[in-house]
Amino acid sequence: MTYDIAIIGAGPAGVSAAINAKILDKSFIWLAGSAESKKVSRAEKILNYPGLPDISGEELSAALKRHCDTLSISPTAAKVTGIYPSKTSFTILTGDEAPVARSVILCLGVESFKPVPGELDFIGRGVSYCATCDGFLYRGKTIAVLCTDKRLEHEISFLAGLASKVYLMPMYPGCEVKGDNIQIIHKYPVSFQGGMRLERVCFKDGEITVDGAFLLKESLPPASLISGLATTGDGHISVSRSCATNIPGVFAAGDCTGRPYQYAKAVGEGNVAAHSAVEYLAALDK
Repeated sequence: MTYDIAIIGAGPAGVSAAINAKILDKSFIWLAGSAESKKVSRAEKILNYPGLPDISGEELSAALKRHCDTLSISPTAAKVTGIYPSKTSFTILTGDEAPVARSVILCLGVESFKPVPGELDFIGRGVSYCATCDGFLYRGKTIAVLCTDKRLEHEISFLAGLASKVYLMPMYPGCEVKGDNIQIIHKYPVSFQGGMRLERVCFKDGEITVDGAFLLKESLPPASLISGLATTGDGHISVSRSCATNIPGVFAAGDCTGRPYQYAKAVGEGNVAAHSAVEYLAALDK
């Protein structure tokens, strides 16, 4: 099946895009690493959301879920690792599946951890974001694993079962992954270096030699997902007022398009992106 729209992200922008896609009677697949945005649910108080004064993040998150429930829609838990355009559609890689859609709405939020210098240069040449996609390529080899979310520890364990040596860099407290072939490094890399392929992960006080590196993050740099996507100098996705990117059929909404990082702004852009995607599909059908 080819969907009309693929929506990526479960924050307020993704919720808004999904609600409007449903109301506009378009077939869509809604993909997200988790069922709700941690940024929303953890907010203590939200004072500037119109019509909902002094609401907590947990209450807003519950309200968004109730709205989705009334429409019988919910995101599918899947980590998107790549988007590949063809002439009239896009293939979305999620590790074990590859759904196809005629348009895409990116609601990626923003990364807490910015790309390491050299990270994007070595994608597909030693840098990977998906353990189950590429782990088998490093069976018996030495790898570095940077993980920013405790919920992804199962992917670390999977990789440790394949590699001969794992240099693990957990960017959160209380890492529980252990193994005879795992060495924990409590540092953040300053660069990835190499020739045709990644060879070294560098720190301020030294470096390690590796065959590859896995970056297990809740959200990924937009430019790593789809080749040729235009971004601003600070890494946000460049969009027009219609939330269109430079790639026909690809739209973006929410924090990933730039400041201000506000829930109301994200919801509005999700609405605009959904309507713009529908207009794009109508023009495509003509």
